[in-house]
Amino acid sequence: MSSLLIRNACIVEPGKKIAPGDLLVRDGRIAAFGVVDKDAVIGTPVVEGNGRLLTPGLIDIHTHGIKHSLYERGVADLQSAADSLGQYGVTTVLPTLIPKLTDGWFQLVGEIITALPGIKSVNIPGLHIEGPFMAVGGAACPTLSGDLPLLERILAATGDRLSAMSLSPDAPHVLPVIQRLREKNIPVFLTHTRADVEQTEAALEAGARHATHFYDVFYPPHETDPGVRPVGCVEAILADPRATVDFIADGVHVHPTAIRAAVAAKGWAGVLLITDSNIGAGLPPGLHESPWGFQIRVSAETAARHAENNSLAGSALTMDRGMANLLRWLPLPREQVWAMGTLNPATLLSLGRKGRIEIGADADLVLWEKDLRPARTWVAGQLTYEN
Repeated sequence: MSSLLIRNACIVEPGKKIAPGDLLVRDGRIAAFGVVDKDAVIGTPVVEGNGRLLTPGLIDIHTHGIKHSLYERGVADLQSAADSLGQYGVTTVLPTLIPKLTDGWFQLVGEIITALPGIKSVNIPGLHIEGPFMAVGGAACPTLSGDLPLLERILAATGDRLSAMSLSPDAPHVLPVIQRLREKNIPVFLTHTRADVEQTEAALEAGARHATHFYDVFYPPHETDPGVRPVGCVEAILADPRATVDFIADGVHVHPTAIRAAVAAKGWAGVLLITDSNIGAGLPPGLHESPWGFQIRVSAETAARHAENNSLAGSALTMDRGMANLLRWLPLPREQVWAMGTLNPATLLSLGRKGRIEIGADADLVLWEKDLRPARTWVAGQLTYEN
């Protein structure tokens, strides 16, 4: 029986409270926390918390890559990215792929799916496919009408490892696609859209329940009556209590005020943190090579940008920096903010043992330094990163 005692930590129960205490891990699960029976831990290896924050591991549901690795390049990049995520406090991730819809792409997806069980440095419950049923392009996303036979081919390629699909509520013939995904209990993320209220509400009624990289590629309707502000997809999503939203919290892709507005509409439980990270995330500031034929310039102040034309070239955010930003921007109890990167994504994906501090929950944990950088990260009680 493997065991571990994390002693004298400040334990974050997301959405509930933060309190000092100890936490006992046995066989990859949380066995006790708070006041731990001293007789039960005799001989157990001890990590000294020194009053630092101990939280569930962070869960990134929308990310394309990190450092020099791009998930859609294949198994080698998938493994390399997975091995680096503990450095940023991430213990669960949905690698996000842009569908190319060639025979080679379907073969690549099959290879990635086959490799997932062998990756132990991070939990990968499945893939997030961004597209192809989009109304608005961007980031190389295809823009296709809803197509049930094509959807079935994607479902067959991913087996039972399709954890989310992003699509546009205004893509033609998209409602049957949403309904089929909901039949399979696969979360539908809305994005890349110029949808009006009626199109958005129809998608929500069909079973869509989440909007990803909210505000980014969510275009407002054109003003047709001067002085009358048009209402569109953003307002429809904010107004529907069933829908949750996520943000790239880097201060570049969306203004912090937009996040505060979503919290006012949704409450802390309805807002999630993502990175939408790509090659360049986690790298030091400066110029870096990309696989797209141009260099990218990375900095915390400007995100990742095309070195020549200065356009955005994906996100350079990491989850630890995103959490630090939310904790600084949001006037909420800290345990509620921590839920945005832990409990809330676990709830969205129906991962009942992730993102929480509870007896029997998976021991996916992060002990944080005072500057909110991970000191140690564990996945199922196994150390994956140590500063």
